[in-house]
Amino acid sequence: MLEPDLVLAPQADTDLRDLVDGAPELVVAGDHLNAGLLRRFYARHGFEPVWTTRRAQADSLIAAVLRANDQGLDPELFHASLLRRGATLSPVQRELLLSDAFLSYADALARGAVPVERRRDDEILEPEPIDVAAALDDAIHSPDPAGVIEALAPATPTYRALRQALQKYRSGTSADNKASGNRLRTIEVNLERQRWLPRRLPPDLVWVNIADERLVLYRAGQPVFSTRVVVGEDIERNQSPEFRATIDASFYNPPWVIPADIAKAEILPKLSHDPEYLTRNKMVMLANGEVEQLPGPDAGLGLIMFDMPNRFDVYLHDTPDRDLFSRDNRRISHGCIRVQNAREFAARLTDQPIEAINQGIATGNTTRNDLRTPVPVFVVYQTAFLDTDGMLQFRPDVYNRDVAIWRLLQERPQGRVLAAQANKRPTLLKPL
Repeated sequence: MLEPDLVLAPQADTDLRDLVDGAPELVVAGDHLNAGLLRRFYARHGFEPVWTTRRAQADSLIAAVLRANDQGLDPELFHASLLRRGATLSPVQRELLLSDAFLSYADALARGAVPVERRRDDEILEPEPIDVAAALDDAIHSPDPAGVIEALAPATPTYRALRQALQKYRSGTSADNKASGNRLRTIEVNLERQRWLPRRLPPDLVWVNIADERLVLYRAGQPVFSTRVVVGEDIERNQSPEFRATIDASFYNPPWVIPADIAKAEILPKLSHDPEYLTRNKMVMLANGEVEQLPGPDAGLGLIMFDMPNRFDVYLHDTPDRDLFSRDNRRISHGCIRVQNAREFAARLTDQPIEAINQGIATGNTTRNDLRTPVPVFVVYQTAFLDTDGMLQFRPDVYNRDVAIWRLLQERPQGRVLAAQANKRPTLLKPL
């Protein structure tokens, strides 16, 4: 542990303002607290103690924290051991520890125990922001404090099904005992992924599960179209990211602009052995190192592309290579997502007959067709999920992402120091 530059043994509750408002980091009995959350919470209370006069509320919230494993979260993430021996702590230690436990648990349920700032750069899904300090205040003034905090978790059918499966595998009633350990880990990781999603999903949306290699279109909350997709390769640089975007248009007969890095790695070596490669494939080299393939039935994007601006430049599109969709392993792209029945998908998106889509393509012209109402698209990586028939499904962790999330979920407050605070010394609160 980092050596503290100041060791405090507070004698009274009036030290709360100095402790919380001034410390970059706080430590109680070896557990690191979230000083930022504590500052926000106690600012709402004039930096006065909260729990000395709210024993019933504290007991309700302690019980909620201790059953965090029902949500697939280890109670030790929220100081469970210290909460059980709270009598050994000083009044100020107990005050801050209770607040940190409740705030951290609320935060984990509201946006995930592994929030976006601690994840991979290509895992950027997150729910609507929630003021957990305000949420804890709501809980304090509720007849059911624990219920208010637990309501911050998702209420989706998938989340409920995963929680039920969690209990089944823990109780040993699963038909597959052999795989129960791995299943438990998969379920807990995917409960966490559910917490990264908005609490109210749009009724109309496109859902692409990379792990399932499938796209589903929902209208009014119901699946109306489903098709296979090709997604990014297993190698890390080509994996499809997890993100949210909006489809606002489709392009008929789109040209394919190959990024400079892919052109350098894959096109230039072919050109060096075959000087006619560009001409034969209707490609031109651009001044910035990119390569553009002219539109046509053999173009890389096929005959239709769906415009969904995002920071990864990942799009849904058609492909001339129809045989790819018959493969079990369809992880062969550079990250973009190829749609098997792209024309039918376009017809469903635009509420047009497929004949109208065919006529637009048949002109041979590159045309942009704006959607009357843009449609949200979620690209997710879920290795445990409910399918469109309401059945719980499992998929292999081909991108090896579950392992990384699992490790983060196992971190304990004793060692949880954010990178930004790594060079700062904590204020250590010692018992009286």
